[in-house]
Amino acid sequence: MRALNVQWFPGHMAKAKRMMAEEIKIVDVVVELLDARAPRASASPLLAEIIAGKPKVIALNKSDLADHGTTERWLEYYAGGKLPALILDSEKGKGKKELLSLLKKLAAPVIEKWQTRGVKNKSVRVMVAGIPNVGKSSLINRLAGGAKTVTADKPGVTRGKQWLTVGKGLELLDTPGLLFPRIDHPYTAFALAVTGAVNDEVFDLENAALLLLEFLRNEYPDSLTVRYGIDASYEPAALLSMLAKKRGCLRIGGRLDLRTAARLLLAEFRSGRLGGISLEHPDGGDLL
Repeated sequence: MRALNVQWFPGHMAKAKRMMAEEIKIVDVVVELLDARAPRASASPLLAEIIAGKPKVIALNKSDLADHGTTERWLEYYAGGKLPALILDSEKGKGKKELLSLLKKLAAPVIEKWQTRGVKNKSVRVMVAGIPNVGKSSLINRLAGGAKTVTADKPGVTRGKQWLTVGKGLELLDTPGLLFPRIDHPYTAFALAVTGAVNDEVFDLENAALLLLEFLRNEYPDSLTVRYGIDASYEPAALLSMLAKKRGCLRIGGRLDLRTAARLLLAEFRSGRLGGISLEHPDGGDLL
């Protein structure tokens, strides 16, 4: 596949890593949010290093944007590895009850240990973690029953630690998104870019759009035909030009504005207007 250069590790992420490494000492259970469209690409190796040894549940968030059948296969994949996992939509609250139930189950050994020692009225502490823009703050807001943390539809909004009490006996820690210092694998760079895990300013929009069109042409051709009324059999460059014409992305003099067309395509993919689409399958292998 053509290369997509993405290098984004701002200074506040190094600070976030240090903060999380310190807080993990008092955390009982970890919720790792992954993007259901790309669970493998959205799993941070830095986070795995920090939480090593702690009970963890995988929450496949933004499930409404993913291919439902593929997401179900991911659940089977995690079950095969004896790793607790569930499907989540933090914006609409889907999976909330299942998550709370699973957290109580994972925390049971800790609570039992407290009871043996005579410790009472101590809250289970849960760290909610993941890469930028995966929905951590939205999940905590949903669990807390209101807008308790700062959220935005862009990566890098949560900067400091925020402990919140959620019901009796449960405290949640919202954490800044933790990304990789380097993104060496080209498919990982592609997946993180098109899902919005990194700022659009740090990669070439047109290149990302061409890669996405190549992917859609191969895996979900109907998404382009239904949404834009274009024949998905053409090469990506031709598809981007056709999309620009269909949506009136023009410069002065009638020249096609491919950058605007690329931005439009990415926005519509991210918002689910192209339908439920998964970028990765649990059986491995790049799809480009």
